[in-house]
Amino acid sequence: MEQLDAIAKITELPLITGKTKQADRDRLYQAFRHKEIPGLILSRVGNFAVDLPDAEVLIQVSGKYGSRQEEAQRLGRILRPKSDGSTASFYTLVSLQTCDEDFGRHRQLFLTEQGYNYRIEVQKDV
Repeated sequence: MEQLDAIAKITELPLITGKTKQADRDRLYQAFRHKEIPGLILSRVGNFAVDLPDAEVLIQVSGKYGSRQEEAQRLGRILRPKSDGSTASFYTLVSLQTCDEDFGRHRQLFLTEQGYNYRIEVQKDV
């Protein structure tokens, strides 16, 4: 959760977690849909019953405890056809030389087997 708090602070975007009241979640989702806010930071609550059809970018951070099916669900959700015909991008950030790298590799293999294309970019100086 510290990681999400830090990302929300850096990006100045609202954070939605399991502790966020449903009324507040609904208000934030609506604000995002109406382009009143440029983005949202979601914990795993984003896996369940979230409909943001015109979202253009999804960045997954530290998916080591997420299943391959959860990642495929997120990917499918973001890649749905957009009302204006635009396309979307899905990024997953993986820390090299950690257990997260192994989990990421397994998720990549699964998604490749499902027909998704993958491109890996390595940034060493962060």
